[in-house]
Amino acid sequence: MKTPNAPGAAGHLERRPAATMADVARRAGVSVTTVSFVVNGTKHVAPKTAARVRTAMQELHYQRNALARALASQRSHILALLFPALDRRLGRTDLTFITAAVTAAAKRGYHLVIWPIGQDAGQLSELLAARLADGVLVMEVTLEDARVALLRQAGVPFTMIGRTRDLTGLSYVDVDFELATSEALDHLRGLGHTRIVLVLEDLAGTPMRDYGPHVRVRSTYEEEMRRHGLSPQILYCAATSDGGRRAAQEILAEAPDTTAVVALGDDVANGILNEFHRLGRR
Repeated sequence: MKTPNAPGAAGHLERRPAATMADVARRAGVSVTTVSFVVNGTKHVAPKTAARVRTAMQELHYQRNALARALASQRSHILALLFPALDRRLGRTDLTFITAAVTAAAKRGYHLVIWPIGQDAGQLSELLAARLADGVLVMEVTLEDARVALLRQAGVPFTMIGRTRDLTGLSYVDVDFELATSEALDHLRGLGHTRIVLVLEDLAGTPMRDYGPHVRVRSTYEEEMRRHGLSPQILYCAATSDGGRRAAQEILAEAPDTTAVVALGDDVANGILNEFHRLGRR
């Protein structure tokens, strides 16, 4: 009986020893110190020399030791993204933001890691004390966000996707929910709709109760409806497709003359659409 060719009696693949800085230095014809400068970015190296070192690293499949690099440069090259995973589900829009952040971080030589902690400042304080990240990106921001207050106090570099009530000295990127809500209502009124219901996730009693997008959409909706002499009607439901289905049923039961709905949240909107379709309503 033939046995398959295999390196070693037990059939295990032999592992090549990992390349070291000394190996890279010999291949590039430079000192180990120069390789260290290139790897850790701690001192300037002439471009031609640095290029030789990087070529040698690629040829030898040299893997940088992240811990050693962090100790040498006193930087972890890690950015932490705070997302309250226990309080909020990751939606398609959230994933779009996160994917873009990962790509942008990688282009600048950073790794992006998700810290799935809620609004508990104590948890964040422990993570900051461990000095695991060089900077922080905060998502799902509330108007009075305890995480933001702690980051400001700690002096840790951070920015936000979303915004707090007080933006003094803060940097952020955000969706213009006021304009989006206003344009949605203008569009529906232009089609002749006057009975327009707003559906929002029920956040009462949760750490996300003053979630910025909800507060801003709700206040803009109420203001715009009243400005045009229309009666605002807001309905709250669970942030799921089933929640959207129940919201659709409630709309037809309590406000059967409703002709249009504005909904915040992918799952909720899909549930509303599916239930209306099932019931033969557009």
